[in-house]
Amino acid sequence: MAPTSPVIEVRNLTRSYGAQPVVQDVSFALQAGETLVLLGPSGCGKTTLLRMLNRLVEPDTGTVHVNGQDVRQLPPEQLRRRIGYVIQQVGLLPHYTVAENVAIVPRLLKADEAQITRRTEELLTRLHLPPARFAGQYPHQLSGGQQQRVGLARALAADPPIILLDEPFGALDPITRSSIRREFRELPELRQKTMVLVTHDVQEAFELADRILLLNHGQPQQLGTPRELLFHPANSFVREFFAADYLSLQLRVLRLHDVLSHQASGIEKHSLNSLKSDSNIIPHTVSIQDALQYFSSISASSGTPSTPSIIWVQGLDSANPDRLVPLTYPALMGAFAQTVQQLQTV
Repeated sequence: MAPTSPVIEVRNLTRSYGAQPVVQDVSFALQAGETLVLLGPSGCGKTTLLRMLNRLVEPDTGTVHVNGQDVRQLPPEQLRRRIGYVIQQVGLLPHYTVAENVAIVPRLLKADEAQITRRTEELLTRLHLPPARFAGQYPHQLSGGQQQRVGLARALAADPPIILLDEPFGALDPITRSSIRREFRELPELRQKTMVLVTHDVQEAFELADRILLLNHGQPQQLGTPRELLFHPANSFVREFFAADYLSLQLRVLRLHDVLSHQASGIEKHSLNSLKSDSNIIPHTVSIQDALQYFSSISASSGTPSTPSIIWVQGLDSANPDRLVPLTYPALMGAFAQTVQQLQTV
C-alpha cells in the first residue's frame, strides 16, 4: 500500500529575531492522527516553531504545507479557522459566557445555530462541564482547570483536523494538571486529530506523544518515539536531558509485553492460588508504571500483606490471546530490570 501524504510537512524552517536565531533549519512531517510533542528547555524555540504552523509567526526561510498546500497561499484567518489552537493562558473572552466562547469559530464559519448548540453542549458534557451548570457562566466564575477545559472545547468546536497546543496545562497545579492530562489523552474527540503540542514537562511529553522533537537553542537534537529518545539518544544533550527522570520514564515507556513476552512460560510456574476477577486482569499493553499501581491497589484492598499479590496478564500469548498469565510483583521487577539492561547494551 502506498504511503499516505503527510497532513503537516515542515521543510527547513528558520526564524531569527535580529541577530538571534530562534529556530534553525527544522524539518518534520506528520501523518493523520499523529501527535508530535515539541520539547526542550525554556527559550529553545518551541513556541515560535508552533506559531509558524498557523502563521502567527512568519518564517525567515522554509515552508509549511498543510494537506499538501503551502500555508502562504491561504489568508491567515482562513488557515487558523481550520486549525484548533489552545494556549496556556486560555484566552477566553471575559465578557462572553462559556457557551459563547466555545461557539466563536463555528459562528465565524456561519454554522447552523442549532448545530452549534448541540456541538457546544456535547463538548462541555464530554469535558465534565455540565451545560446546565456551566454554559451560562463567565470565565471569572471558573477555576483554572475549568477554564482550560473550555479552551479545549473552543478549539474542538469546529471539528478541525489539526490542533496546536502551547503549554496547555502549564498554568495548572500538579494535581489538576495530571487529571486534565489524563482526560485529554482519553477524549474520543482527539483520537483522530493531528496534534502538535509544546511542553517543557518531560513526563507530559512521554505520556502524550507519538513522537517527540527535542530542541536546544532552536536546533533539532532528535526526532523519534519516546522509546527511541530514551534508549537510543542521538547525542549527549539528549541523554543528559532525560537523565533526572530516567527511571520514571522507563516505567512509563515499557509495556508488560516488552518485559514479559519472552518469559511468559516461566512466570506461569508461580502459585495459582489467587482467584481471578475483573479487578486483577489487565491487558499486556499496560505500562510498567500502571501495572505497579495495580499491585499497589490490590495490596491495599486485600488486607493480607503476607500473601503475595498476583495480577493476571491477558494477551501475552499471540496464539491464544485469551490466555491469562499470572504475575507477581517480584517477577515483574526482575523482568523489568533484565529488559532495561538488555536495551542499554544494544
